[in-house]
Amino acid sequence: MIYELRIYDCLPGRLPALLKRFSDQTLAIWERHGIRQAGFFTTAIGENSNRLTYFLAWESLAEREAKWAAFVTDPAWHGARDESERDGQIIANISSQLLTPTAFSSVK
Repeated sequence: MIYELRIYDCLPGRLPALLKRFSDQTLAIWERHGIRQAGFFTTAIGENSNRLTYFLAWESLAEREAKWAAFVTDPAWHGARDESERDGQIIANISSQLLTPTAFSSVK
């Protein structure tokens, strides 16, 4: 398994709009494309309270490339993104890392 760590830093006050987009639209689009989430988190204590952190689980890099490419070109995703940003931009920065579990990890 490969896990993708994605961190979205929102503009001040825009985290609720991002959370709504994920819960109301993005997750259903991911389900259609076979994208598996492995957890979503907001920051309770830390450097940025306008941050959404989540993990995606992939069987392989090839699976990630195929499914993510299908998602980012999906017209439903473009519509959801555009609608959620009708009142202005949401995200200031996105970072992503692809991670592999160690031999002693409880997550495999």
